[in-house]
Amino acid sequence: MNKENFIEELKSYVTITFGVVLVAIALVYFYAPNNLAAGGLSGVALIVNHLIPGITIGGMLFVGNSILYVIAFLIIGPEFGFKTIYASFGLSAIIWFMEKFFKPQAITNDLMLASIFGTILVVIGMSIVFNANASTGGTDIIAKILNKYTTFNIGISLLMVDFLVTLLAGLIFGLDTGFYALLCVLGNGPMIDKLIGIFNAKKQITVVSDKNNEISNYIKNTLERGCTHLKASNMVDGTGKDVIYTVLEKKEIGKLKEFIKVIDKDAFLTVAHIEEVTGKGFPIIEF
Repeated sequence: MNKENFIEELKSYVTITFGVVLVAIALVYFYAPNNLAAGGLSGVALIVNHLIPGITIGGMLFVGNSILYVIAFLIIGPEFGFKTIYASFGLSAIIWFMEKFFKPQAITNDLMLASIFGTILVVIGMSIVFNANASTGGTDIIAKILNKYTTFNIGISLLMVDFLVTLLAGLIFGLDTGFYALLCVLGNGPMIDKLIGIFNAKKQITVVSDKNNEISNYIKNTLERGCTHLKASNMVDGTGKDVIYTVLEKKEIGKLKEFIKVIDKDAFLTVAHIEEVTGKGFPIIEF
């Protein structure tokens, strides 16, 4: 691994750590003190901690993840990357550290406020972790096992597991708390998807111009992006013309527009939103 790759990898782990810390704060200061078992292995850990106070949430997460990883390795093979293992056990360690040395108390005892602000922190933290190609394990592992042996996809499997956890929480902590926990679960998925989309948002640009070579050279040499020429026909007069296709960061669009305006004010340009791009010049696809 060269120095550049090492720095990028280090940044990735720092990013994951930051995301995990946000999730830990949500669990320790918002969810746990208000008995909001909002699905996942953390919800199970919260329930166990309530029934057996001697078992800490962080300790339960560590044991639970260890058991699940062993089962997953035996059943579905080593499909979980090191970043996911780091994130899941990192979350356990950070929660254990907070419980051990900070003796945390609820920031608010209002169930609605705890649900809202706890979920906001979880969504931001999990989005950061997912965006770094990791996850916090837990019910993700159970969902993969269900997906392997049933017809349920991973999304449905996750929802089923989380629903069972919140149902159990409702029976133990009361219906009001259970309903708030369920709202947290239902809100997590869509908001995480939306935030990841914002993190990865790129712009797809198509340009029709008589100055294709100059524009292509600007994209390749100045913006240092790739571009593709597509063959097209003008349906008005039947003449052939190349269309430039490229994908840029949002901050690069203004530069391209200014350049095109100078060399060809009659150029036809469209900009479309793209939620995710992988491949050369962007994050590489990981399996």
